[in-house]
Amino acid sequence: MILILIYVTILVLMITSIWKIFSKAGKPGWASIVPIYNFIVLLEIVDKPWWWLLLLLIPIVNIVIIIIVYHKLSLSFGKGIGFTVGLILFGIIFLPILAFSDAKYVGGVST
Repeated sequence: MILILIYVTILVLMITSIWKIFSKAGKPGWASIVPIYNFIVLLEIVDKPWWWLLLLLIPIVNIVIIIIVYHKLSLSFGKGIGFTVGLILFGIIFLPILAFSDAKYVGGVST
């Protein structure tokens, strides 16, 4: 029962964090809970085309795409490569930091 409570708490934290990140970027927060559409909105936030969603279906390539999207997300909020590494390795900590800190959305940064 305790494990279920921990799981639900982490789930609510992650949904709330992504909702807040979407809202900071000027996108609807509810999009964070809609499967597939949430990744399309995330791609809009990081200024990448929607068809990158299809690249997630290719093994190994999907890992590279997620790393690129996380890096662009951290750049979009004025963070650097260290924050990207944090998002990749410790997303459960760094997504709430991004959501609830004073980080401002500066737009899709081209790299």
